[in-house]
Amino acid sequence: MDTKALTLLVEIVDAGNLSEAARRLKMTRANVSYHLTQLERAVGMQLLRRTTRHVEPTEIGLKLYQHGRSIQDELAAAREAVESLGKTPQGKVRLSVPSGYGQFVMTPWLLEFKRAYPDIVLDVLFENSVDDLLRDEVDIAVRIMSEPPHNLVARELGQVRYVACASPAFVRERGLPDKPADLARLPVISAAVIGRPLRLSAYYGGQPRQHVVLEPTIISRNYAFLRDAMLAGLGIGVVPDYVVHDDIARGDLVAALPHWRLSIFGRAMYMLYMPNRHHPRAIAMMIEFIQQRAQAAHEGRPGLLGAA
Repeated sequence: MDTKALTLLVEIVDAGNLSEAARRLKMTRANVSYHLTQLERAVGMQLLRRTTRHVEPTEIGLKLYQHGRSIQDELAAAREAVESLGKTPQGKVRLSVPSGYGQFVMTPWLLEFKRAYPDIVLDVLFENSVDDLLRDEVDIAVRIMSEPPHNLVARELGQVRYVACASPAFVRERGLPDKPADLARLPVISAAVIGRPLRLSAYYGGQPRQHVVLEPTIISRNYAFLRDAMLAGLGIGVVPDYVVHDDIARGDLVAALPHWRLSIFGRAMYMLYMPNRHHPRAIAMMIEFIQQRAQAAHEGRPGLLGAA
């Protein structure tokens, strides 16, 4: 068994299927399948359980994968150490961020990072779903959720603070809710998951958590659009505070339920990345950079509350 065979196994497991592995390795699928079969014959055991669309390592396959991954990481670290001697930080970071938090909070951070490290390539995706980082070749993902996936490293960046707010014109016409349940009787503007009810959780002091099912009249994952709809007086928005912080401060929007803690998609923002892998210098620098910037975006500022 040689390192090329282990590299092939690592690429197949990371890709999730033979076709994607072939694309990444710039080989034919038949060639990948042949070399995998030869490796299994050399080991004398099945290494992967195959279906038409997916592969899953067996117990021995997982052990060999872990050895192969360690070898690749050490080689990558050695290569980077040699290549980076006397050079400014280089490399590429593929980053997936939520559309709202990414646009309203993280954009200045990322531009600052790029100005500081001009030779690092930033590939930024603005999206909200929890993706398969390996499949989409994403190095770092930032997500709002209740519980992070167990198969990823998760660093909590802080607690998300939702607010309910509306334009002064809407308030004059319809008033503000006195309690979270009142939102169910008002036109709501918010993000939502297609095909699933929008459930609002509300907390007040030591009282039991309240649940309210909302049926928004305007739905989008584009938070700039939702903000415009609120400013136009088309409903009461339920959004993270960083979307409307400046509008509320100017009086363009009026906050409701100030003593309630509201939550929709989860109460925390997490930074996610793959475990047990060598992170090239550019990625490691971005991980620490995001962590440091998030720690400054707490109470009294648009962003996050302190991490729990």
